[in-house]
Amino acid sequence: MASFHQLAKALLAAGFLAAPSASAPVEAVEGLASQVAGLSWTLTPTGTRAQFRGLAPVSDQIAWVAGSQGTVLRTTDGGATWQSVGPELSEEDQTLEFRDIQAWSTTEAVILSIGEGTDSRVYTTSDGGESWTQTFANQEPTAFYNCIAFETPEHGFAVSDPVDGHFRLIETNDGGDTWEIVDPSGMVDALPGEFGFAASGTCISTAGGRWYLASGGIDPGRIFRSSDGLNWDVSNSSIAGGPAGGVFSVQFRDAKRGLAVGGDFTVPTGGLNNAAWSTDAGVTWVAAEKFPGGYRSGASWVPGLCHVALAVGPTGSDITLDGGKTWHGFDNGTFDSVECLDASSCWASGAGGRVGRLGFNLL
Repeated sequence: MASFHQLAKALLAAGFLAAPSASAPVEAVEGLASQVAGLSWTLTPTGTRAQFRGLAPVSDQIAWVAGSQGTVLRTTDGGATWQSVGPELSEEDQTLEFRDIQAWSTTEAVILSIGEGTDSRVYTTSDGGESWTQTFANQEPTAFYNCIAFETPEHGFAVSDPVDGHFRLIETNDGGDTWEIVDPSGMVDALPGEFGFAASGTCISTAGGRWYLASGGIDPGRIFRSSDGLNWDVSNSSIAGGPAGGVFSVQFRDAKRGLAVGGDFTVPTGGLNNAAWSTDAGVTWVAAEKFPGGYRSGASWVPGLCHVALAVGPTGSDITLDGGKTWHGFDNGTFDSVECLDASSCWASGAGGRVGRLGFNLL
């Protein structure tokens, strides 16, 4: 049997694995290389069939998920058990779709519901879901909110499909307790038919002091970028778009290096022009050399592992070891969202109440 060192050298020679850098010790690279072929998600018993597109892990023990039929769950024991902690909803509101969630502890969380008109809402809790406060309800008939993101526990944005020709943003500076519509004068014009996807909570993201926004509905999909969340530029992503396609997830590991995934959700096995990468803060995007195995709705870098990221979708999961240039499938289970806290704690969530965990045991 090949040693870790021999296997890592073989993968390097084949172009499968990026050479280690100062942030990725040789031992970690060798350990990761030995595990790639056997990666698989370990499912946790949520006890529900809800579809969880909202995912917010806090630690290896604490995670929140939010999804269909007004469902919000939380675990405090690594997924061994889950508690229903969603807001009490009227009979009329029990069909609300919670598509995004942000959490900071066992007690503090913010959830976003999607839909036309007042179905787009934000709720907050500070007591672990025992009580929730509705802090925003959309009043614009043409707005449809898709995702939220926070750069600190206090400051964040939520993004809607275009209103009057511009993607609509609302901003909070107090952890979601209050929201204000952002002046659209700094937002680049949306193209006819352009919109965002409420698929994994990652159509808006932040890293390295910058903000990113993914779009579809046009071909190719586009990625907007901003250094302050107020003034925006935009670039073509190289990811194929259309009425049901474009960029579904954009993620940066720092101020320069990012990746994006997507595709067409009506063609779940479509594995062409569905991923791209950037090394200049999103100014330019380069198509992957080897694409994920199908439409992918969510992606996450793996903090602590240089160049390593995961992508998930309804037909399986993929891993890149070279910053998004090449992708390799490793599990055919369905997921919508993924987030890694570090190399030992990656979480994914999706349809049928599925929540899974995966770790790279490098010690």
